[in-house]
Amino acid sequence: MLEYLAYLVVGISLLVWSADRFTDGAAAIAQNFGVSRLIVGLTIVAIGSSSPEIFVSLMDSIKPCELGDLECGPKLAIGNAIGSNIANVAMVLGITAIVRPLLVDSGTLRREIPILFGVTLMALLFLWDLQLSHVEGGILLFSLVSYFIWLVRLGIKSRVKDDPMLEEIIDELPDSMSNGKAIFYVVIGLILLVVSSNILIKGASGIALHFGVSETVIGLTIVALGTSLPELAASIAGVLKEEYEIAIGNVIGSNIFNLLAVLGIPALIAAPSIEETILTFDYPVMFGLTIAMAAMAYGFRGPGKINRWEGIILLGVFIGYYALRFF
Repeated sequence: MLEYLAYLVVGISLLVWSADRFTDGAAAIAQNFGVSRLIVGLTIVAIGSSSPEIFVSLMDSIKPCELGDLECGPKLAIGNAIGSNIANVAMVLGITAIVRPLLVDSGTLRREIPILFGVTLMALLFLWDLQLSHVEGGILLFSLVSYFIWLVRLGIKSRVKDDPMLEEIIDELPDSMSNGKAIFYVVIGLILLVVSSNILIKGASGIALHFGVSETVIGLTIVALGTSLPELAASIAGVLKEEYEIAIGNVIGSNIFNLLAVLGIPALIAAPSIEETILTFDYPVMFGLTIAMAAMAYGFRGPGKINRWEGIILLGVFIGYYALRFF
């Protein structure tokens, strides 16, 4: 058991560190080749922040299965996609709002919230028969590409000074660096993302076997918690600098990525079956939290706000969900 816990801790730690190096390097290369800072922030940095979930999903989808293992398949990836979305809203926004209440006054966020709802409903439709097909995986990944195109067009057309979130995205970009150093960061980041994902999967699978639970449950809880730590760190750092929009923007963007990429990759590669509890318990929790976040952040009569009491409620939901799901 201690060995598997060590694998899990090392895997998560390396995953977070390598994702940062990959993001910094890729963002620097793009800027060195003349890509605008806003587009870099909206696309490359967004991909980098979700790279831990994406690489865990990819490695879990292509892992070999032992002959006769009927339970084999990307269970960890499916759990990670749903669990990360729950952790992002309930834990990340909950703790962040407790540290400092979140004020939201961004037209970009108001445009992204309906997209998140549309993606959530589409994923629910695909999961309804407890099976993700190759075609559905292709649709999810095609939707991800379409979302990227929309982000690029947004970056080209938007007037940064009119939207505080866009200003914050530019301010948070990593410092410039030479192409040689940036390429090194990208290469070492990619290598370690693959290695650390496999280490994490080995540890998570061992813990699931030890406790007699499915890998889906471990993906929903322990792995989702670990891969959501970068969003938590970025959100807390953002609000301490009074960059409130970046905090909730990270969560909305990450949740869209999780449903389109982290679900789409295993669907396209392995067409996995889905545990019924995902549909009857975990997805309703995720959907309910998405509605709650939208209601708090949308600001129907002015800027949206997530206050400390709402943060405490979100964090309480997170703790209660984990207790029920894991134990």
